[in-house]
Amino acid sequence: MQVSIETTSGLERRLTVGVPADQIESEVNKRLQQAAKTVRINGFRKGKVPMKVVKQRFGAGVRQEVVGEVMSRSFYDAVTKEDVKPAGQPSIEPKQMEEGKDLEFVATFEVYPEIELSDFSDLEVTRLTAEVTDADIDKMIEVLQKQQATWEDIKRKAKKGDRVNINYVGTKDGEPFEGGSAENQFLVLGSDSMIPGFEKGLIGCKAGEEHVLDLTFPDDYQAEDLRGAAVQFTVTVNGASAQKLPELDDAFFEKYGVTEGGLEKFREEVKENMARELKNAAQAKVKTQVMDALVEKHSVDLPKALVKSEVGTLRNQMVQRFGGAANNPQMDFASLLPDDMFTEQAERRVKLGLVVGEIIKANDIKADADRVRSMIEELASTYQEPDEVINHYYSNRDLLASVESAVLEDQVVDFLLAKAKVEEKASSYDEVIKPAEKDA
Repeated sequence: MQVSIETTSGLERRLTVGVPADQIESEVNKRLQQAAKTVRINGFRKGKVPMKVVKQRFGAGVRQEVVGEVMSRSFYDAVTKEDVKPAGQPSIEPKQMEEGKDLEFVATFEVYPEIELSDFSDLEVTRLTAEVTDADIDKMIEVLQKQQATWEDIKRKAKKGDRVNINYVGTKDGEPFEGGSAENQFLVLGSDSMIPGFEKGLIGCKAGEEHVLDLTFPDDYQAEDLRGAAVQFTVTVNGASAQKLPELDDAFFEKYGVTEGGLEKFREEVKENMARELKNAAQAKVKTQVMDALVEKHSVDLPKALVKSEVGTLRNQMVQRFGGAANNPQMDFASLLPDDMFTEQAERRVKLGLVVGEIIKANDIKADADRVRSMIEELASTYQEPDEVINHYYSNRDLLASVESAVLEDQVVDFLLAKAKVEEKASSYDEVIKPAEKDA
């Protein structure tokens, strides 16, 4: 096998491979001889079909199959010989496939970039610390109560937190505008679901009343023709209701898996879950800071094939998240989502994957078995039969590999934190749990 390789541009490589003709013909003849023993052709007994007839009937198809397999195998033998690591699948173009002549093909592909790791001694990280207080537990229990709340009709004036059922018509310069009307719409006053001033204008309303609201759309409203526009809403209040929270009794506790121990046990369970959430959120914020620093500190040429693959993954995740394929299998939702929606995030993920991989390789970091076990046990603890879940993870290579990958990332973060300047900042439960604000 003859091999030559050249750099075409950046990470792209062009590999030319030549395979001797006798290697191809030998494999083709071998398969035709095997086929001759079993093939059935009218006018001939099984196993007695002349090789000339077998070759006429099946030669072209067998040769095409052999050439495809040889090109694929030869490509991977060639990149091993040349000590290059392809990033993504190659584009293979045959140059010479004529029978009796040496096979020649060209494979174009990208390679993984060389990554020079930065110095991490100047890395600065803020670690938020907090405790779950009784007030935090009270607040969480109220949230759980609101999830199970019912609504009761009221005759009094509606106030913040009450729910109204309304019809409304919006007009701009005296004419109705698209999307500005609705009937029998429920609205919780104070939920900030509508444009500024809409809900405030309904505070104090009662069922059966009509209110006219003169409002202005925000300058950054999504509909361009309504940005900053002065409009008028005529609102009819069909009804109003107040939220009634359920009692903190055994029936309520049982809905959250607490069957004995009453309020005291329920509070313990809530605190335990909140503490776990607090720990995970604090770790996630630290990890995000470290990962952001890795992105900022490294300049990496990204293989287009890897970015394209990651774009596809993100697109499919979005389709699945919103149930597109399940709700309408006839509609190809993925094709409606352009690459540009995911390119920036895909590039970040590919870059992080390459840099983290290089840190793991350079420092010979291996997934800690105890940490893998601990993570699986924590994941399993939220299920009714945790032992079955644990066994399932250890019996499924893909699931286990996903946990090992997550543990490796955490170990990389710990490795970098050991070199970084870490400042601890006392905080509250709500501040730690609150998602990090994204730049505009």
